[in-house]
Amino acid sequence: MRITGFMVALCLLVCGCSKFQHKDFAPDRTVVTSSKYPVAIDPSQVGLYPAMTKSGAGYFYDDVLEYRVWMHPKEGGDDDYRAFASYERALEFSKSTAGAEEPLVLVRQRKWVDEPQTGKFEPRSDERITEWQVIWLAGTKRNDDSIERFLREKGVRQ
Repeated sequence: MRITGFMVALCLLVCGCSKFQHKDFAPDRTVVTSSKYPVAIDPSQVGLYPAMTKSGAGYFYDDVLEYRVWMHPKEGGDDDYRAFASYERALEFSKSTAGAEEPLVLVRQRKWVDEPQTGKFEPRSDERITEWQVIWLAGTKRNDDSIERFLREKGVRQ
């Protein structure tokens, strides 16, 4: 019997697993100490986060959870990904694996900025997990006044 995306999603929902675990895609929890980008906040959790998350948005991040390399098999089958604690290991895997995309980063946002319409910014403080392009990490680590400064620069009154 061929396993379909629906069956995988149903398994994830019922058993609470983060994703369908393929033995060849075991998480790489190796921490690169001189990484270009932040390493995962808790390497022991890499590969355990939900496969289905938000995508993009928020302007700021609080924690890097993992880097992901999504793969699309040419011979058919379901897309899958491999999780990494460090960007460099993810990039190396991406470049050496057929059908692999560039790495993405999974981030946690505790406070973030929603833009429901172009130019309309709303501060939010509910936790969300989302995949980002890795380059978005530069200069977007949230600190105590990041959001307030951002909103002032955009002319938003609070």
